[in-house]
Amino acid sequence: MSTADISTTPVELSTPKLKAPSFLKRFSRFWSYDLAVDLGTANTLIYAKNKGIILNEPSIVAVSEETHKPLAVGQPAKEMFGKTSKAIRCVRPMKDGVIADFEMTSVMMNYMLGKVRRSWALSKPRVVIGVPSGITQVEKRAVMDAALFSGAREVLLVEEPMAASLGAGLPVEQAVGNMMVDIGGGTTEVAIISMCGTVYSHSIRVAGDEMDEAIQRHLKRRFGLHVGIFEAERLKLIIGSALPFGKPRTTVTYGRDLTSGLPQQAEVSDEIIREALNEPISAIIASIVTALEQTNAEIAHDIISRGIYLAGGGALLKGLTERLHRETGIRFIRAQDPLSCVVRGVGKIVDNLGELRSLCIS
Repeated sequence: MSTADISTTPVELSTPKLKAPSFLKRFSRFWSYDLAVDLGTANTLIYAKNKGIILNEPSIVAVSEETHKPLAVGQPAKEMFGKTSKAIRCVRPMKDGVIADFEMTSVMMNYMLGKVRRSWALSKPRVVIGVPSGITQVEKRAVMDAALFSGAREVLLVEEPMAASLGAGLPVEQAVGNMMVDIGGGTTEVAIISMCGTVYSHSIRVAGDEMDEAIQRHLKRRFGLHVGIFEAERLKLIIGSALPFGKPRTTVTYGRDLTSGLPQQAEVSDEIIREALNEPISAIIASIVTALEQTNAEIAHDIISRGIYLAGGGALLKGLTERLHRETGIRFIRAQDPLSCVVRGVGKIVDNLGELRSLCIS
């Protein structure tokens, strides 16, 4: 055989592409996990990536006046509210949807994140938090600092109307006008969303808490009776409504007589509670009408044809959708499970952070 018969062309060997062992993907969750948080005035909800809602607790902290250390957080603290000695102070650190007491908010978040944190995780969690659309830069910084102080490695914020729209299953990525009204504990968020952006948003600090306080004020004027904030909330849930029931309803409430100072009870009708709720409901309606007045013809067409969606605990008020329809002439639709709508929407961002990170705000 001559040398001419021998090929000198180098032979390329095909090397198979190596895939990461499947156990590495399974093991990755040990060092990285993400959480979604609805840091609400009334309740805090936490959603874990690919797990769903894993915590739902009242936003309340009971702290010792002597040591300034927390004694209870969440439901146990709510049960203590208004029933403690001077040695214990019960605090609602969130007001009007934002942090009113930074120290107590940090304590509350540290407890709640610690409660759901995987003790075997090798890194701190990344946290996405829903915040009101009208939040200021100072308030944003306070929320982020509280989460970082509580053990988060990275904090992202998303506006609650966007989160509520995602949680309600609205097509926010399409060129369609989606109108969302989120009536929470501290704020009512009115927003119009299209193509992953906010066309219009407005936040008013009239919501569930203001309804409870309106009931307190009305009972003081009507009966000279002072009732607690959670008793006012109970009355709202039992006989509160935006429109009359089929037949009158009554219940007994308990409080302190402002004249004698003695414990007293009174029979309260749904009409009395409805009178108390009229002012905050009217404020919410006015905010919705203002938003509708700001829309262009194309978005107005979408809103009329698709309706307006309601989320948040306030959406559960009896007769509210019917009254809003009467006042505006537009159909209102209560989202499925309105109480968890925001956290489920933030959870969708957590589950698909690579695609939906642009929805977060700076």
